[in-house]
This record gives sequence, structure tokens and C-alpha cells, in this order.
Amino acid sequence: MSRQLQPIVWPGKPYPLGSTWDGEGVNFALYSEHAEKVDLCLFDESGKREILRVPLAEQTDMVWHSYLPEVRPGQLYGYRVHGPYAPEKGHRFNHHKLLLDPYGKQIQGAIRWSDSHFGYRVGHKQEDLSFDRRDDAAGMPKNRVIDSAFTWGTDAPPRIPWHETIIYELHLKGFTKCHPDVPEHLRGTYAGLATAPMIEYLTHLGVTSIELMPVHSFVDDRRLVERGLRNYWGYNSIGFLALEPRYLATDSINEFKTMVKTLHSVGLEVILDVVYNHTAEGNHLGPTLSLKGIDNSAYYRLVPDNQRYYTDYTGTGNTLNMQHPRVLQLIMDSLRYWVLEMHVDGFRFDLAATLARELHAVNRLGAFLDIIHQDPVLSQVKLIAEPWDLGEGGYQVGNFPVGWAEWNDRYRDTVRSYWKGDEGSVSDLAYRITGSSDLYAHSGRRPYASINFVTAHDGFTLQDLVSYNEKHNEANGENNRDGTDNNRSWNCGVEGPTEDPDIQVLRARQRRNFLATLLLSQGVPMIYAGDAIGHTQAGNNNAYCQDNQISWLNWDLQPQDRDLLTFVQRMVTLRKRHPVFRRRHFFQGRPIKGENIKDVLWLSPKGSEMSEEEWRDTSVRCLGMFLSGQGLDEMDERGRKRGDENFLLLLNAHHEHVEFTLPEFRSGTRWAAWMDTSREGGLRPADSYDGGAAYPLQSRSMVVLMERRGNGKKEESNEAPP
Repeated sequence: MSRQLQPIVWPGKPYPLGSTWDGEGVNFALYSEHAEKVDLCLFDESGKREILRVPLAEQTDMVWHSYLPEVRPGQLYGYRVHGPYAPEKGHRFNHHKLLLDPYGKQIQGAIRWSDSHFGYRVGHKQEDLSFDRRDDAAGMPKNRVIDSAFTWGTDAPPRIPWHETIIYELHLKGFTKCHPDVPEHLRGTYAGLATAPMIEYLTHLGVTSIELMPVHSFVDDRRLVERGLRNYWGYNSIGFLALEPRYLATDSINEFKTMVKTLHSVGLEVILDVVYNHTAEGNHLGPTLSLKGIDNSAYYRLVPDNQRYYTDYTGTGNTLNMQHPRVLQLIMDSLRYWVLEMHVDGFRFDLAATLARELHAVNRLGAFLDIIHQDPVLSQVKLIAEPWDLGEGGYQVGNFPVGWAEWNDRYRDTVRSYWKGDEGSVSDLAYRITGSSDLYAHSGRRPYASINFVTAHDGFTLQDLVSYNEKHNEANGENNRDGTDNNRSWNCGVEGPTEDPDIQVLRARQRRNFLATLLLSQGVPMIYAGDAIGHTQAGNNNAYCQDNQISWLNWDLQPQDRDLLTFVQRMVTLRKRHPVFRRRHFFQGRPIKGENIKDVLWLSPKGSEMSEEEWRDTSVRCLGMFLSGQGLDEMDERGRKRGDENFLLLLNAHHEHVEFTLPEFRSGTRWAAWMDTSREGGLRPADSYDGGAAYPLQSRSMVVLMERRGNGKKEESNEAPP
């Protein structure tokens, strides 16, 4: 702006909230129920010098607003909010602190930490009851006014059906940072993910949906910065409508839109991991960056009988106040923005149980879930809950309503325990690999309510799961106290890297076991980035602060990594070609009409159906699972009955091999062995076996066989059966 004194200011409008460019000027609107005055602060292009301070003189329904006809896109700004500083009453207004706009759609810069970012005098004997008068604007990031125009053309959401979905969880920076074929200036950025090498990898792998770890703007914790670390994962939000600027190769949010449009063009969905349960402002001793200084008592849940303190269900110091209608509005406006303006296809909600809390308890019919369910936009995208938080009663796996899928940690733990060789895990394994009907069927949900995973960002990578018995988080600077100790991992005999060829072979087999189990289970498989190419974090199971080679994927693939990648591609192809592995309905366990066999049948190594005694036997570590292609009981999109081949999965977590008698349901039955994880690369020569014959099921291995009727011709290749 050229005019620094007496700017042109019009009343403006209270809606929409945030800064809105309409082609002529910019409307600014900020909600604060308890503020006494709000100042809009405009900065020069560098963000270092405040060039204008404009009081938002208009107030409508607790929204402060003004319209500046001379402001243009690109303008940097922030707010100063005046009001009472009375922490014991829940108020923490301090107009000496520059505040980020909760509805800002772009942020420039990062926090340069100092004591001035705190509303109180750090180190004062009264702690947060003291008051700090230092101006922190020089070290604060600024909001940027955007022009939202973008040419989407014919872009349309892929709308992959849930039962056909295969999720790939990745960190946007770590996925591309070290890839040699991505232009160096694009590595670690939104634009980098949309380059040809990354698109080729993802499409050849066969996944359908990319789940991005947080890309909402977030803060590097001061304690990490002082140790030379960063908040790599990003679960420390400060803006729910703003992209994290560190992933921008350009200065325009259109880079993200181009990424989404490019991924859509090859049929890939984009799902965002979102953090609406807390912010980066921490507890009563945390900094004042945005909501805390705008209206602390409205935005955060405070302890009812002592409002100086925060109710913390997240372990991060604070919890957003989902009981307040303006907080609900903020989250809903954010979600709709990402769907309507940024064209994303769904969300994974971090610590989603927190969002459902009304008063203290987790309420399945909480206002947030009700609003989502009836929203014409959000009810049509993929909704995934991390169905727990750290508060009392916060573990809610299986309790989210119809329309939601859930991260199923019961699946993770059971599959890990089974392949580790733990006793008593077989009966629970049967529930997990058939879609966890015990968790989801009672509420009318389907198998695809279960997001199945063995590994995720939080915990060991797959390579480390088979290489370490203990976590090794020393690089985090917390004396290895952080991260879970309940890893259910097994190092196969040696802790960490080894040159022992026998252990290397066993670890490769275990990785194939985990991935084959994941991709052939009912439900929605989620693969963690790097697991298909042997990524290791050197035993770190909590690499949240490791923005370095510990977390970044190494694309210099060794022969064993390429073999594993080929194996995963083949298993994905098998799943996609055969609907028996991705049913839309739970198994009934009843005989199929016109057949003398069930839609699913559990077999002992003797080739007979598992008895109740065998299910109760905690020493059992081997079983067979027959999947009937005629038992799908499903229709295609034109109402035609769908059928498939019959398959037999053999699983043996025992340390000894088993002679497994193959079933013979009818005369002339033969079984073609298609995959055996005990073989190098999981490949299996085109062997076929008569029904009633014994299959040499090796120790700690999994086998896929397909029933052949008639002349029993051998499979001609190891490609996925047609």
C-alpha cells in the first residue's frame, strides 16, 4: 500500500472469516467474543516492518471486521487483540503479541523463538500470572492474503470405492527429499510429489490413495529447536486453513492444487492427516501465537473450577473446545475449504476421540460427528478416525458411527504378535484378517471400516520391526524414554544390522509375511511409505523430530529391496484382480447355497475344519483359510452376481515346517501354488498339488494357492492369476 496514514477503510462484512480478496479489495474478519479492541497490522514484503495498523472498528455478532479497498493479494498481516489479561478467569489477551489469523490461508516465515512469544514473563516467580510487554512481531510468521483463483479444468475426484482402496501413508518431504530423479529444487515439496518419477512409483506400486502426514501449517517446538531438531511429523498445528510453507517450492498455494490435480489425473486420491484436537500453543506456560491471544476461553477447554489451566486429552498441553459453536465452525470451515477449494478426497483425524468429547466422556453422538454426518460435502469424502486419545475412556476402536473408517490397532498388534510367534494369537488373527467383524458388524458397518496396518509413521518401520527387539531413540535427545515399549517386534536373532545370511533371509521372509497378510486381509490395507523398499530408521520408533536421513527415504535400492518391491506389486495386483480378497460384506461362515462348503473355512494342518479345541489351544501357530469365490454374495454396478476363484491361504508362524494336507472338496480338485514367502522374492514355481496331498509349509511362512478344477493344468507364470 502506498498510503501509510489515514488508509481507506470501509465497514466490511463479518463473513467470511479471514482475509478475502474479491477482485477490488480485501475484507478482514476475526471472531473474538471477549475482546475489547482488535488491530489489523500490515507488514512490508519482508515481514520485518509493520507499515500500518488499522483498528477493526466494526463488530457484528462478536466478529470484528473491516474492508480495505487498497489492499491486494500478497499483503502480509497479523492481529493484535486487546482485552483482559486474567488467566485465573481464562483470559490471556496481550496486545503486545502479534497473532496469526485462524482463517488465514497462507503463512510466510517461521517462528524465531524468544521469550517475547509468551504472554507472561518467562522465569517470573508468578509464572503465567505475570504480564509481558515486549513486542514479538519481528520473530513471528505472518499471514498472506491470497488470490484463490485456479484453473481446475476437468479435475474430478477419483472416488475410489472403500472396498477397492489401498492407502499409502507418506511424509511429503521425506518421500521425495532424496530421490535422485526429482529435480533438486523440488525435492521435499508439494511440486516434488507431482513429478513423473514419484507418479510412476506410486502407480506401479498399485496404491489408490495417498495419505499425507500433516500439511496444515505447524510449529517447531522451542525445546526441539534448542536441541537442533525440528517437529518433522507436523502434529503441532497453528493454522487449519493454511498450508505448511516449508513444503512450498514457490510462494503460491497453487502448487498444492497442481499436485492434487496431477495425482487425480492418474487416478490417485489425496487424503490429509489433520490435527484438530489441539494447537501448538501448549498449556498455561505455552506461547501466545493465535487462538490463545484471540479468545482463550472460547477456543480451548479449560478446567471448570480453575480456568487458569487447560483440560488436556491429547498429551500436548491443550484441547480445542468442541463444545463451542465457533470452534465447531472453524473446523467445519477448514474441512470444507480443503474439499471445495483444494479438492482433497478425505481426511484422517488425529486423536479423533477428542473431537467427539462432550463434557468429559467420549460421546458417540457428539455434535462434531452429527454435523459431519449431515454435511452434504463432508459426508461424501473418506473419513478416517484415529479412534483414541489420552483421556479417560478415550480408546474407542469400533465405536465410531457408520460412515467412518478407523485405524485398527487391534489388527496391527495381533498380526505382529502372530508372526512373532506369540502363543494364543490364532483365534484373534482370524477376526483381524476377515475384517474384524467383532468390532464393526454390530453397528451395521462393513469390513472396510477397518483400516488395517502393520506399521505407520508412529512406531517401527517394517524393516526395523524384524530387526530390533528394543527401540533406539537416543537421537531424539530424551534418553530413549520416548516412544512405546510395546512394539511386539522380533529381531530374528541379532539386534540391528547383521551380515549373517541366515538372519537376512529370515528377515526378508518375515517382511513378506507381514505384507502378504496385510494385502490379503479383508478391510482397507494401509502401507507405510518405505516399507516396500526396506526403509530403516535404525531402530527409532518415534522419529517425530528427525528431519534428516533417519526419516528420509533412501532411493538407492539394493537387490533385496527391488525384490521386495516386486513382491508387493504382485500382491497388490492379486488383491485388485480378485474380489474375494476385498469383500464388501462380512463372511457368514455358512454353507453356500448349492455348494457343500462355506464362504470361509478354517483348516488345521490335517486338512479338516478347525475344531473348538484347536481354536482354544494356545500352542497352535498354523492354520489354513479357505476363501470361496462362489460365496461372495455380491453384485457388480449393474446388478450382476459376482464370482471369483477359490483360494487357500496357509499361515505358519511356528519355527518348524508343517506338512499341510490340502483339502479336497470335490473330485479332481487341484491346487496351484502361486506364492510362497519362504521362497526368495516370494516367487513360487508353477507347482500344483492334488487335493488330499501334503504341502511342505515351511517355518514362518505364508502360501497362497488357487483351486484348479478339471485337467489341473499348471500355472504358466507367477503373474497374478487372471
